[in-house]
Amino acid sequence: MRRAILVGIVLSVGLAAYVFSKRAPAPAPSGSTAAVSEYVDSEECASCHADVAETYKRTGMGRSFFRPAAANTIEDFKTKNTFYHAASDRYYTLIERDGRYFQKRHQLGPDGKQTNIEEDEVHYVLGSGNHARTYLHQTEQKKLVELPIAWYAQQSGYWGMNPGYDWKHHSDFRRKITMECVFCHNGYPNSKSDADRPDMEAVFPSGVPEGIDCQRCHGPGAAHVRAPQAANIVNPAKLSRDRNLEVCMQCHLETTSAPLPYAVRRVGRGVFSYKPGEPLSDYAIHFDHAPGTGHDDKFEIAGSAYRLRKSLCFQKSDTMTCTTCHNPHNVPRGEEATRHYVSVCKSCHGNLTKLVAARRHTASEGCLGCHMPKRRTDDVVHAVMTDHYIQRRKPSRDLLAPLAENHGPQANQYKGEVVVYYPPASSLRESELYSAVAQVIAKANVPEGIRRLESAIRQTANPSGEFYFELAKALADDGAHERAAPMFEETLRRLPDYWPALHRLGLSLMRLERFDRAVEALSRAASLSSEGTVHNELGLLYRRLGRTTEALTALKNAIAVDPRFAPAHNNLAGMLLDAGDVNAAEAEFREAIRFQPDLAASHASLAHLLMNRSRFAEAQFHFERAVRVSEPGDAAFGDAHLSLGGMKELQGKLEDAARNYRAVLAVMPDDPKANYSLGALLVMQGKATQSLPHLQKAAQSTDVKTREAAAETLRRLNR
Repeated sequence: MRRAILVGIVLSVGLAAYVFSKRAPAPAPSGSTAAVSEYVDSEECASCHADVAETYKRTGMGRSFFRPAAANTIEDFKTKNTFYHAASDRYYTLIERDGRYFQKRHQLGPDGKQTNIEEDEVHYVLGSGNHARTYLHQTEQKKLVELPIAWYAQQSGYWGMNPGYDWKHHSDFRRKITMECVFCHNGYPNSKSDADRPDMEAVFPSGVPEGIDCQRCHGPGAAHVRAPQAANIVNPAKLSRDRNLEVCMQCHLETTSAPLPYAVRRVGRGVFSYKPGEPLSDYAIHFDHAPGTGHDDKFEIAGSAYRLRKSLCFQKSDTMTCTTCHNPHNVPRGEEATRHYVSVCKSCHGNLTKLVAARRHTASEGCLGCHMPKRRTDDVVHAVMTDHYIQRRKPSRDLLAPLAENHGPQANQYKGEVVVYYPPASSLRESELYSAVAQVIAKANVPEGIRRLESAIRQTANPSGEFYFELAKALADDGAHERAAPMFEETLRRLPDYWPALHRLGLSLMRLERFDRAVEALSRAASLSSEGTVHNELGLLYRRLGRTTEALTALKNAIAVDPRFAPAHNNLAGMLLDAGDVNAAEAEFREAIRFQPDLAASHASLAHLLMNRSRFAEAQFHFERAVRVSEPGDAAFGDAHLSLGGMKELQGKLEDAARNYRAVLAVMPDDPKANYSLGALLVMQGKATQSLPHLQKAAQSTDVKTREAAAETLRRLNR
């Protein structure tokens, strides 16, 4: 019986912002971090500030994160509630049932009936609905995951894939929400254990805070509640211009959502440690693409402050801030909003009448339509927003023209220098360390970043372990495992229980075939982590070493901590198949496919299992699925094409079979099995001359069966 195709995890960093430390944060500088106990329920604020609280609830920030209910649902969950995603061949249905909301996915099986059905409840809505809404599910492990379908407000509202989902390998019901995402849509966590998690998954055993509350702009409110008359609450209006701006910029200074990174948090700073009034640079350093690399006019959904800072109106003013135009407690709408914003413009540009008389300006007073036009965002292509870059003239192109989705995580992969954006590099402490890290963590500028990071570490007195970890990861990702391993070990000398370093050390030691030490590192990482990938890699290592019982235990642990982790289901199925438990193996392959319908290895392995059980029609269906969802070079790519070609030969569809064999050779021209299969088929078709080059290549194979079969076929041809 053919062995199953195993699935490891390719580690990559595709984050726009980067969380430096996944360990519990060390104490931040004095006065910069507020303990969770310093925060209060925002309803306590409303008890004294009822009018402000009431108007704030109607703003976008006041509707940023909430539980769905009939009163706050503006989407159509009942009639126009289906969506077919062609790229991944998946059908989605939005459902309202007994006052609860769900997203369901299915595909069509070989019999035309629904299969791979997954349905999750919408526990939270992320987004006000002014532009879009995203839906979150909370698992039994209290982890937040993003559901695949979003609602977009344009054209009276419609359903579509979330950003980053419009390709065949999207995350479906498995995309984990990080604390960074929660940071900009919510108040701070209800407990210190939630706030100081040792990893970045959004896990809330103590309950999820719902929405951006008063304290995100005014700071922790416990002391103010106790003594309201004391000057113990932050009033952003009384801060300096920079500190005032940074209250907004903590979330609206995103230079890009594509891998760069746009920001690196300082070592020791937890996600929920920024407090209004402190310098934002004490919390994080922001980065940007290098000028002149084709990104100077990017317009993205969370970059309003970034765009504003490009404006001459902002640069030539000593006082202009976000609140010059925006009242965060009460957003005007309709004609009232137009009058308000025009009046703000006129407060500086009061000579409009003279300009009109001199024919230097149109008679229109609708400033925003020309100078701050609405524009389709580059990263969330279904959203249209006001461009906060105040320009003298409106760009001539169609700013609302449809844009193509960004297909896959590498669609906007930047290769080039990453530059400090905010604050200026000259004002930064340890600027070279952070700048060097920014070059490597999203793989934008790896060789130069490694050189700079090595140099910066040498020149820094007692650098934190996190810097060694970033250097080690960059070296490992570049294939330099011999150099990476000591850097991971140095990380662990400084951060002994830092499981990501243990995990990555174990993987590097595996590549170096130092298996005993790899087992030790991965075992320790697994004991500290709730990540399915760590247990999965440990299981694969045990299997490689022939330690079957331990391998099974590790793979079952991977599924226990992350039931949706399809590679662990696939690998467990492979081990069950080896043990002869075919029924259990089939069930696990199907679970893997249910959670990850594009897992080519599971489709191919299941197809072989079904073929061995004489279920040929269903086997062919899964081989065809494996061909569709595999990528050239995948472990399943050649196997699926060759197996499907063999089935087509049995059906007499020789030209179809030849296409499968040629598909493999187009990517792997020296593949012996594909060369033999195509050569033998050409012989069957009477095309002996065309078959010779393929058979001769196959006859040089190191695979004994393939080599002997090719040699025998050549002997017959030469008789």
